[in-house]
Amino acid sequence: MGYKKLNRTSEHRKALIKNMLNSLIKYEQITTTLPKAKVLKPQADKIITLGKKDTLSNTKTLISKLQDIKSSNKVKKTLSKRYENRKGGYTRIIKAGFRYGDNAPMAIIEFVDRDVEAKRVDKKKKDSVKDQKKEAPKEATA
Repeated sequence: MGYKKLNRTSEHRKALIKNMLNSLIKYEQITTTLPKAKVLKPQADKIITLGKKDTLSNTKTLISKLQDIKSSNKVKKTLSKRYENRKGGYTRIIKAGFRYGDNAPMAIIEFVDRDVEAKRVDKKKKDSVKDQKKEAPKEATA
């Protein structure tokens, strides 16, 4: 065969890999099951290799595979610069025990030399959240 089917239809599998690739590029580390991580690793390495050579064809291929402009820009501008002296092996898989519900083997897949702050991209700072909560009661009517 050459690839794992992951017990999904081809369209579902393609969408799953695309979404996991976008999450991996955005957060630079994700937790998933071990078989999914093993399928994702070569795909992520190919995406980084595409981004290293800045041509129009490679840019179109990146956007086509990722379906996300922000992710493709991050690959071209940030990740390709970080790995310009590395020949391959941009990701690593770390086994992370077993999931509680169904005992599935879990793994963490991450970029080598990753940016630790990238994991907190969507999280708001606690100070700004506290400030917003303090302002809300002042608007209450008497």
